[in-house]
Amino acid sequence: MTNIIIAAGIALIFVMVGTPVWIRIVNRLGYGQMIRDEGPEAHLKKRGTPTMGGAVFIVGALVGYGAAHLVTGEEPTISGVLVLFLMTGLGLVGFVDDYIKVFKQRSLGLRSGAKMIGIILVGVVFAVASLNFPNGYDVTPADPHLSFLRDFGPSIGPYLFVVWALLLIAAMSNGVNLTDGLDGLAAGPAGMVLAAYVIIGNWQLRNSCAAALAPNCYSVRDPLDLAVVAAAVLGGVFGFLWWNAPPAKIFMGDTGSLALGGVLVGLAILTRTQLLLAILCGLIVMITLSVIIQVGGFKLTGKFMPQPKRIFKMAPLQHHFEMSGWAETTIVVRFWLMSALFTAMGIGLFYLEWMPKK
Repeated sequence: MTNIIIAAGIALIFVMVGTPVWIRIVNRLGYGQMIRDEGPEAHLKKRGTPTMGGAVFIVGALVGYGAAHLVTGEEPTISGVLVLFLMTGLGLVGFVDDYIKVFKQRSLGLRSGAKMIGIILVGVVFAVASLNFPNGYDVTPADPHLSFLRDFGPSIGPYLFVVWALLLIAAMSNGVNLTDGLDGLAAGPAGMVLAAYVIIGNWQLRNSCAAALAPNCYSVRDPLDLAVVAAAVLGGVFGFLWWNAPPAKIFMGDTGSLALGGVLVGLAILTRTQLLLAILCGLIVMITLSVIIQVGGFKLTGKFMPQPKRIFKMAPLQHHFEMSGWAETTIVVRFWLMSALFTAMGIGLFYLEWMPKK
């Protein structure tokens, strides 16, 4: 528990202090956010707001994780390092995307194909490495199975597992990116899910098969260190949210949204809760589905009608409510409440199998 507190505390302080410094640097360099002209009109006033703030909480999480291990004298585990690698690697892809936007002063950065290649390269390294490095009990960070509360069903094999992991990584990183459309909207729900993984990691440690082969024990390689990673990123995200809450002084950019998507998927895969992540991140899933429905509905009606119909006034979903006249802070707070309900539901399901049976 000590290393969890240290990781979260150091990351929180680092980001709280470091973000204003980063804001000044970005302002001096002129790296302000570009706003798409076809977006909500109210967003045009945000043009020029410092961006790439995700770089601060990525570094803060790494510092917090490293400090926790330095103080306690415990060695980092391969599971923790892999999740941090996935977060940092995707963050670098997002940083390049953000840099192109601000350097060339346009709302679009990397081409979608180039961005996807970067995500795939980082994801493949993570997925392949996670199937290696067994510990003394021959347990690897990940296993070629699907999982919900734990692994289930037959093995899907290493090749299909890598493909499955890539789908999860691409879906969640892009989902967080779509959610990051209003001040604080992505950071709040991400922080709630990270807090859930601190709880999950602790519970898996206390009920690890390495300690006792109980009926419901967990075969997770490094549950405590995964909780430390979640705590470190949580501290960084909360520190960033202080400056990102409406009205935002800085945006996380693709640097932060891709990194957050990566760390959430990494934790889900290595704690063997892949499908549970869809419930914990219910708000992100809902926002992503709104884009899929909007695009699909527009294309489908375009085949049968001279005037294609839009399901929502604008997608992602948060912009639909903006166009309906809701204030930005109202949308953000209500979406946070929805996210809290999804996260609570996911934690409830996680504990469900431990409930006493009559």
